Amino acid sequence: MTGSSAPSPSSPSSASSTLGVKTVLHPVSDLAAAKAVYTALLGVPPQTDESYYVGFETAGQNIGLVPAGGPQGMTSPVAYWQVADLDAKLAEVTAAGAKVKEPAHDVGGGRLVATVTDPDGNVLGLLQDR
Repeated sequence: MTGSSAPSPSSPSSASSTLGVKTVLHPVSDLAAAKAVYTALLGVPPQTDESYYVGFETAGQNIGLVPAGGPQGMTSPVAYWQVADLDAKLAEVTAAGAKVKEPAHDVGGGRLVATVTDPDGNVLGLLQDR
């Protein structure tokens, strides 16, 4: 439309656009069994192999296995959108109607994460690497 102030589909709507989904965490009931399946699927061994988390890195993606959904109580996979400024993106999505589920916090190595729920209750992860 000529004269429209709406952003085009190919341009970001704000200066704090995401860098894409880089991390997906999967809750698992049997960590050893899940590790074997994901190792076969991804074709690489885990880079992190602990009793509380098994993490893979392949093709620019981070795939994590979290026993029993971890302390955050995940019941389904959660995709984490990588952002340059977690606080700014958290403010932006909550202003748009998302609800904070897990406030921003450091999970080690300077990595900040937070989760929000959309209006339908879907969990969305936000991640910032420093």
